[in-house]
Amino acid sequence: MNKKLIIFAIITVALLAYGFRQAMFIAPTEETMGDIQRIFYYHVSSAFSAFACFFLNMVASLVYLKSRNPKTDAFALAAAEVGVVFCTVVLVTGPLWAKPVWGIWWTWDARLTSTLVLWLIFVSYLLLRRFSTAGQTPVLAAVLSIFGSVDVVFVYMSIRWFRTQHPQPVMGPGGGGLDPRMAHALLWNFLAFACWGALLIWMRYILERRHQLIEEAYAMRAVQGVAR
Repeated sequence: MNKKLIIFAIITVALLAYGFRQAMFIAPTEETMGDIQRIFYYHVSSAFSAFACFFLNMVASLVYLKSRNPKTDAFALAAAEVGVVFCTVVLVTGPLWAKPVWGIWWTWDARLTSTLVLWLIFVSYLLLRRFSTAGQTPVLAAVLSIFGSVDVVFVYMSIRWFRTQHPQPVMGPGGGGLDPRMAHALLWNFLAFACWGALLIWMRYILERRHQLIEEAYAMRAVQGVAR
């Protein structure tokens, strides 16, 4: 196995453990919400990681449309899959937080609705990649992912453009608006989740490249068989 991958995996596990300690034991208990507020460190970090994955998918898709390089297509697919996982975590942890705090599991406000739309777009992207056998599938998927990435901006800006159930941003440069220990815990979890996402993309990219090479080998054998 790749030694660099193993070392990075160890670092990621250490960061996740440290982030967990910060979120669960070091950060103070929020006065109004109590301990349920601690899900915030994972909910927000997952959203950050999902947005980063979808951004990487968009960049890789744009490069693929220009170059038709299978490596960038493999990276785009890997980033989309990991992004969907993190976005699913966001959609699960959100209602778990909302029910005791807001008294409702779900409300169709701008941020929640646009996040669900974002998830549906990229699930559609993965379904297209999985079940379509057309030769132009990677191209169609790349266009769909670029369209979906536009929704990332809408999700991020929705609480600034609309009145939503979500509170306005509380964390500015240097963690302004949060208790310093809360900001510290959040930033460590940002880093840990970013590394976790990078690790998953790396591993998934390796698997997809192997799959591509196997498919190319089968295609070559088929062509050689016809030629004979």
